[in-house]
Amino acid sequence: MKLPENLIQKLETRKQNNALRQLPSFNNLVDFSSNDYIGFSRSEAIFKMAHHYLIENEIIQNGATGSRLISGNHSLYQIAETFIAEFQDAESALIFNSGYDVNVGFFSAVPQRNDVILYDELSHASIRDGIIMSNAKSYKFNHNDFEDLEHLILKFPNTNVYIVTETVFSMDGDSPNLEELVTLSEKYNCYLVVDEAHTLGVFGEKGEGLTQYLNLHHRIFARIMTFGKGLGCHGAVVLGSLELKEYLINFARSFIYTTGLSPHSVATILLAYQHLEIEKENIEKLRQNIVFFNQQKNLLGLKPMFVRSKSAIQSAIVPGNEKVKQLAQQLQDKGFDVKPILSPTVPEGQERLRFCIHSYNSEEEINQVLELLRDFVFIV
Repeated sequence: MKLPENLIQKLETRKQNNALRQLPSFNNLVDFSSNDYIGFSRSEAIFKMAHHYLIENEIIQNGATGSRLISGNHSLYQIAETFIAEFQDAESALIFNSGYDVNVGFFSAVPQRNDVILYDELSHASIRDGIIMSNAKSYKFNHNDFEDLEHLILKFPNTNVYIVTETVFSMDGDSPNLEELVTLSEKYNCYLVVDEAHTLGVFGEKGEGLTQYLNLHHRIFARIMTFGKGLGCHGAVVLGSLELKEYLINFARSFIYTTGLSPHSVATILLAYQHLEIEKENIEKLRQNIVFFNQQKNLLGLKPMFVRSKSAIQSAIVPGNEKVKQLAQQLQDKGFDVKPILSPTVPEGQERLRFCIHSYNSEEEINQVLELLRDFVFIV
């Protein structure tokens, strides 16, 4: 059956704007695009350990599928959530199937009709989708601008206010001043919620994330950690109080009405977390590569192109979908997998090349890709 005409027109508009999304094909290029920051997704050891863990603990036969509230809550969930809570120094942990499921479930369920949500204007789409589903009123504040945030807070006295941000923003790679933000949230008794998707495995002595590294985690209402980046596997977790966990189990629809993760997926999460404790070498190598990348882009005169970032995400602004796609293709033709980020994913005029740095990138690869970018920019 043919697609409705109005949907065909939307696709045509995307094509005309050179913004049509397509699934990429697998390639063997040098990886500067994935979120596998410390190489866990390619770890044969973690995969094999998860398989053996299930066999040794006779968990497979207890892995019935279904909602965790019916038949899907196999014994490994409790083991994994207990370990994660201890690792993250949290009172409780509740595993969801994905970061998207967490954000949709959390923000649609926790803030209530008479509450207010104040969120950073660059918050991830999954956060904004959850907020749209909430009965609370919501307002965005200017990116990392806490004067603007305080101005909004003052408009809602005697109200439950939820402040939402990310510790590393997925498109810019920058971070807010978390100490200032925590202090502001405490000043007005707000509930601070932080998405740490891009800091797990990257910041902290054991990759525990930025808020814990800064020793601010006990002053935050809820932390959301996503496993599809630094841990290289499926799933996500909400860290918070025992009461918050109980509430989400009862009211988060993306938790209640979905099949729980398989035993192998949960075992992989558990073992990836355990692996963080022995992977200090890879975490340190990632940090060295981030420093080297920043040094080289400065030496090559590319600093003005890039958004300021000390994280594994480095974005070079190249306005225009056609131009940024052309530059990305040139880099890919030379063997480097660098992806263009197009509008409307980012605002028009903020199109960019997004470089993701990994522990397994060599300094030679980093230098080569930046030299190529310099040459192509001067040519184009």
